[in-house]
Amino acid sequence: MEHASATAEAIKGELRKVIVGQEVLVDRLLMALMANGHILLEGVPGLAKTTAISGLAQSLALYFKRIQFTPDLLPSDLIGSQIYHQKQNDFVVKPGPIFANFVLADEINRSPAKVQSALLEAMQERQVTIGDQTFVLDRPFLVMATQNPIEQEGTYPLPEAQVDRFLLKTVIDYPTPDEELEIIERKEVGAAAMIEPVANAEQVQQMQAATAAVHVDESIKKYIVDLVIATRDPAAFDLDLIETIAFWASPRASLGLMSSSRAMAVLEGRAYVIPEDVKAVAMDVLRHRVSLTFEAQADQVRPEEVVEKILETIDVP
Repeated sequence: MEHASATAEAIKGELRKVIVGQEVLVDRLLMALMANGHILLEGVPGLAKTTAISGLAQSLALYFKRIQFTPDLLPSDLIGSQIYHQKQNDFVVKPGPIFANFVLADEINRSPAKVQSALLEAMQERQVTIGDQTFVLDRPFLVMATQNPIEQEGTYPLPEAQVDRFLLKTVIDYPTPDEELEIIERKEVGAAAMIEPVANAEQVQQMQAATAAVHVDESIKKYIVDLVIATRDPAAFDLDLIETIAFWASPRASLGLMSSSRAMAVLEGRAYVIPEDVKAVAMDVLRHRVSLTFEAQADQVRPEEVVEKILETIDVP
């Protein structure tokens, strides 16, 4: 466990060479990696999202690929296709950019559902099917998708089945004035910092194994389940949310809270989960798994408000 925490700190140290601030982004990216999940980022362009995941790949000496999602993108552009080879008189497979350890799905909501669904098998099963052949993806495998919260024209909302595959949804904010000043000063210097590899694929898998071994007390498990059940049966916890929530969190949310809380504990240097770990990750685990009714949307209720109300109401062990 100490080795996993030290490796995570070493990675964060390398990322700080190229990223100013954005501690939440870096921590959530590491949590998704350690919990063997995927992450959806929401934020305007220019907030170091691409720099973060490409820097993570460099710090681990692993393969990174960026995919720009557009309305004319095809599933074959993502996973690959079969091409007829004239000399061999047979079809050969040309792998797509999904065959990488870290995949940045940039502006994922700009592509239609047919392309978005091509990611489902890769994200859930860690494999892709091209023609009649199935290919297992390399480990570790992490998808970091981004979506722009401002532009709505020409975008396709992610369906619940797609969104639910993301362990975390993190909203990235602007840097502070001091951080933005440092960004400008770094740019003026001109020399780009070089990220050095501090771990490899085997060590990442050891980190994931250590994270999965973090102790979770029975009272913490019940607290996790109560948070998720509160989205389905709010009346049982005296929550007036029946007319607010249209789509409830599934058991995948409970599993996500468990694994994310374990990853948070490792980042904090502990081999056990405390209630504060659960509360710290609950927003990112639940905000995209709570869909609102049309009435709630018309009243401009945000999913974050629902999650906050649940966190305030459920008793902490």
